[in-house]
This record gives sequence, structure tokens and C-alpha cells, in this order.
Amino acid sequence: MRVFLLILCCVARIAGASAQAATNTAPVVTTASKPVISAIATPATSAGLATHGAGLQFNLDTSYVLDDKHVLEPGDRLGFRIVEDRDPAIALIVADSRELDVPYVGRVSTENKTCKQLAAELKVLLEQEYYYRATVILGVDMVNKIRGKVYVQGSVRVQGPVELLFNEKLTAGKAILRAGGFGDFARKDKVKVIRGRTAGAGEKQTIEVNMIDVLENGKTDKDVILEPDDYIVVPERKVIY
Repeated sequence: MRVFLLILCCVARIAGASAQAATNTAPVVTTASKPVISAIATPATSAGLATHGAGLQFNLDTSYVLDDKHVLEPGDRLGFRIVEDRDPAIALIVADSRELDVPYVGRVSTENKTCKQLAAELKVLLEQEYYYRATVILGVDMVNKIRGKVYVQGSVRVQGPVELLFNEKLTAGKAILRAGGFGDFARKDKVKVIRGRTAGAGEKQTIEVNMIDVLENGKTDKDVILEPDDYIVVPERKVIY
């Protein structure tokens, strides 16, 4: 009898140890986080465009991050999507008038607006008539780096257009240097900047600049900051033989 009881005790201890081991090795179940959808616009090859590198990430709970730094400019290419439509993003380009032609809404102004600001405005417009809820995703695909052109003519090495870039303060002196510098008979003290887009009346404005002071004497404060479509005219001095 004692032997039988001893065997039962051993069996019970072995069973208890096995149960404890199974408890310690049981898998731990965790709640999976919400998946993240990433929508990254594919850059297109186009003259005057530079990659901005703006990717959009947003969760299924419709929270998302939009660019609030870059102010939209003409020629910028944007990716536009309404999440509720479940359609892929489409490409939109900011027109020279600083307007964007948006599906359902039509033309809206982009002046002095970032993607974040414009997306908030479009959300309100879309929810007024077309959607109960509209989650607008708007991202910069490509940034147009060329703001316009200025034109250098007269006594310079290379006459013609010079590109004016965004976020650049191009002056008349710098434009002349980009045109190869002055010609042999240039009259440097009588350079003219002709501007056709003056405020209001639309009359041409002529500004005379002494480039000897600017480029040779270092008086850069006397230089003129250029606007798109300005003309820089470098006259020739009279040569007496």
C-alpha cells in the first residue's frame, strides 16, 4: 500500500510540473497596431522641375501629415487624393495664374498657401455639397524651380535670357556676370533696367544703375533686384579714333 501511494504522489508531481511548464511557454497575444498606408508620388521628368521629396503617410483613422512649409508656386506639380473615394492620386499642376483646377470644386487660388492650408480649404468646399466627410490628401510631387526669365542685351559677351529662380534675389549685376560679363566697349556707368510691370498703370519703368560702383567698388546696395521679364540694357560708349 505504501508503495502504491508513493507512485501516485510521483505521478501527481510530474503532472503538476508539466502543467506549469505549459503555462510558462504559452504564447503572448498582443493587439496589432493599425496599418500605415504610404502614398508617395512618382516624380516625372520635366524641364524646370526639381524633386521636392514630399511623401505622405496617414493612418486608417484618417490622421495624416501634410507639408506646411513650401508655399505653392506656378508650375508646381501636386498629387491629389480623396481617401473616401479609394481611388489613386491624380496629378494637378498649379497654373501661371496661381490657381489649381480641382475635381468637383473647380479653380481655387493657391496664392500664399501651403499644401496643408489648401487641403483644409478643399475639405470644407467638398463637404459643402459633395461629401459627408472628405479626407483630402495633397502633396508636392515636383517643385518648379524657375520663376521666370530676365533678358540681357547690349554690350555683353552673351546676349539673351537668364533664368530667375524661386527663392533667389537675382540682381542686375549678377545677371550681367551670368551673361559672360561686359563687352569691350560697354558703358558700365549707364546700365538700364527696364521693367514693364509697374504697379497700377502698367507703364514701363527705367532704372539706371552705375555698375562701376556696384561691381568694381563694392557698393552692392546700389544694385537692382530683378523681377521676371525685366530687361537689362548695357549701352556702348562712344569710341573716338
